[in-house]
Amino acid sequence: MTEHVLCAVDLTHKKAEAELLKKAAALADFYGASLSVVTVIPDYGMSFVGSFFPQGTMKAAVKDADTQLHEFVADTLPDATGVQHIVEVGTVYEMVLDAIKRSQADLVVIGAHKPDLTERIQGPNSARVARYAPCSVLVMRD
Repeated sequence: MTEHVLCAVDLTHKKAEAELLKKAAALADFYGASLSVVTVIPDYGMSFVGSFFPQGTMKAAVKDADTQLHEFVADTLPDATGVQHIVEVGTVYEMVLDAIKRSQADLVVIGAHKPDLTERIQGPNSARVARYAPCSVLVMRD
């Protein structure tokens, strides 16, 4: 039985992600499960790169992403209550996998976009999440 649904969203594609979130919320309602929504912002990758940004830039980015995530969920699911909002910093698939463990999700809903050349070389995040997640993963095509 599904008790906790985690929906991974990319806030740079809000229109497509709104449909994804609505479907995840419908699944959570169907199962009587709780819902969490996670978004991931990339880190600098190397401390050298971070030295080019003013002190506190990442902290401000996380705060802004949290605000955007709350607004996105409120706009998309105006009647929803008790939704957990998670903002992670790092590599998308790694941070989604981390959010799965920490939230104890037993179903993940994630979108898959049409792959471009970069994704064909590196592999899409949704495929990596599906491969390594300790729970069921529903990959929704846009």
